[in-house]
Amino acid sequence: MSFHGLPKRGAEEYETQCRATALLLSRALNLKNGEWLVTFQSRFGFAKWLEPYTQPTLEALAHAGTTPMDVVCPGFVSDCLETLEEIAITAREAFVAAGGRELRVIPCLNESPEWLAALAEIAAAA
Repeated sequence: MSFHGLPKRGAEEYETQCRATALLLSRALNLKNGEWLVTFQSRFGFAKWLEPYTQPTLEALAHAGTTPMDVVCPGFVSDCLETLEEIAITAREAFVAAGGRELRVIPCLNESPEWLAALAEIAAAA
């Protein structure tokens, strides 16, 4: 489960929320401990960012023989540059180059009817 990264300094609450979301999602999907992990993508500059980083983690998993691999980006409601280019292209290429066979990127909610209905309900309640 890859979440958008932030500089580590000042991101404690965000990191806690990402990890809580991942835990809830893993429970909803009946995933066991060891079948999922949290990583963070999209870092730049010189600051220390939240870890572990997505692409190096995928490369290490490929080297260890963990393949195929599914990646979901639960912090994104729609696919964008960071899910399509950074994960579905760049991270996939790195995973395969490191020996991984298949990296499946699970699409974001995008324009799914369930998401649009939920969004309309959220907006109506506001």
